[in-house]
Amino acid sequence: MPVPATPAATVLPEGIVVADTITKLPVGAWGGVVVSGSHGGRYPGYLAAAGGVRAVILCDAGIGRDEAGIGALPYLQAFGIAAAAVSHLTCRIGDTADMLARGRISRVNAAAAAAGVRAGDPTLEAARKLCAAPHLPVRPEPLGEARAIIDRPGRRRIVLLDSAALVGPEDVGQIVVTGSHGGLVGGDPALALRVDGFAGVYNDAGIGIDDAGIARLPALDARGIPGFTVSASSARIGEARSTFEDGIISAVNRAAAAMGAEVGLRARDVLLAWAERLGDSP
Repeated sequence: MPVPATPAATVLPEGIVVADTITKLPVGAWGGVVVSGSHGGRYPGYLAAAGGVRAVILCDAGIGRDEAGIGALPYLQAFGIAAAAVSHLTCRIGDTADMLARGRISRVNAAAAAAGVRAGDPTLEAARKLCAAPHLPVRPEPLGEARAIIDRPGRRRIVLLDSAALVGPEDVGQIVVTGSHGGLVGGDPALALRVDGFAGVYNDAGIGIDDAGIARLPALDARGIPGFTVSASSARIGEARSTFEDGIISAVNRAAAAMGAEVGLRARDVLLAWAERLGDSP
């Protein structure tokens, strides 16, 4: 679908910076208003606080189970840091250019409201308002993301990663289950899964506009890697353990369907069956 001309293609107002993922804060983030394509969960909130931002705008990721998709807002409010989220129904998650072109605010914390940000504001208008928010540098207690392994003799490993950014060379050939959204970061298919895993699993972030929350799945198909998403209403985004234990499959790619994954099945049941396929390749 064509996207309207985006303000990201022009020079942004001073003090506003963009980051398709909050895991890689750009120069100028300290003391700046960061517009990020990441989901609005608690860990992205921690990264924003640790990065010394003045304020941050994230994606609400469908809000989802236990409102995990906007967990950053109350987390940052505890420090007095302004935070807002754009609706996943107005722009593509993981794509800051689209956030600036089409995004509309869905939720704000009290600090952002005090700066005049309201639900319905266009992203860039909200970012401009947040430039007036106080800069409150803090040193948050470490909030490490989890890496856990389900590894039983004679079975393929299931790797639980709260963020897809934690995927490394050691995960080649493994079943990679993440808490991350299923959107393409910056629209780059190469970032769908950073290694050639046996499979990749994500949260659908409410799916959203242009089916952005499941955009990694066709990109994985092109590499012959099975992939599926779980619904944001079934599992807390940002928590791989919840993806595995609680997740209900919401979308599958062709490779995953060929291995028995279906919409409506429990992720745990499918993944444990896949782990038995030690000698198989996707």
